[in-house]
Amino acid sequence: MIGIVAKLTAKPGSEKEFEKAFLDMAAAVKANEPGNLMYQLTKSRTEPGVYKVLEAYADEAAVEAHRTSDHYKAGGRSLRDLVGGPPEVELLDGVE
Repeated sequence: MIGIVAKLTAKPGSEKEFEKAFLDMAAAVKANEPGNLMYQLTKSRTEPGVYKVLEAYADEAAVEAHRTSDHYKAGGRSLRDLVGGPPEVELLDGVE
């Protein structure tokens, strides 16, 4: 299992639009990526406008399928003007 935590910061005032755009993309991920085990948007309780995406994938092939999917690329375009910069991404390996 491969985990990913991605930190995204919405531009002030665009939080609701950001959430809708992200949730639309998340629905496409869940519907079209069998190797995706979890794709959950979470919102910080302490940092306004900060979100973390909790992701889990079956293997490297599933991560690559996610990164190259049309719905992921389209989602990135829809979020581009709603975030204050590039995401901070951490890759994690499952411990079995």
